[in-house]
Amino acid sequence: MKENIKREEAAEHIKTVSRRIALLHLSYAKTLTEELGEKRGKQLILNAIKRYGRYIGEARREEIEEKGLEPTPENFSEGKALQVPPFGMHSRIEKEGSKMRAYGCTLAGLWNQYDEEELGKLYCYVDAAKYLGFNEDLIQTHSKAMTAGDDQCEFDVQRSTEEQKDLFKNDEKDFSKVDSYLKKD
Repeated sequence: MKENIKREEAAEHIKTVSRRIALLHLSYAKTLTEELGEKRGKQLILNAIKRYGRYIGEARREEIEEKGLEPTPENFSEGKALQVPPFGMHSRIEKEGSKMRAYGCTLAGLWNQYDEEELGKLYCYVDAAKYLGFNEDLIQTHSKAMTAGDDQCEFDVQRSTEEQKDLFKNDEKDFSKVDSYLKKD
């Protein structure tokens, strides 16, 4: 039997799942840093986030290529594979050219609630990784992030550098250097 629910109710369900994802990330992150030390723990967290982003990017690229399209920034949104829901995870999203702004990030809200922005911020590297997984010549970096104290997240897609590509390919290197805005203290 098909049941329809209102958008507001669906958004609340997505928000609950998003908060659970944020708690899962925080739980793994805290466990790794407590058991292995901050440096080694954060390296493993970033490696896991990088792998997660790679899976997302590769799935999106595969879908785009099946449609006969090239993996360009303009075509990234033509795919729906592992897409973030259009409501519930953020209160509002705006797109303007290569820039995107997300307001009211549910994940960041939870990490702020637990005063764990530093560990939560490690999740945000998925944005760089998913674009590098989609097309290693592209990267999405932050110019604002709620986990860095901003009132919104702002992203920009640009050409990746050789250093960013190398950081993506090499698990022994510090992937946090891939996004200088998130890396800043």
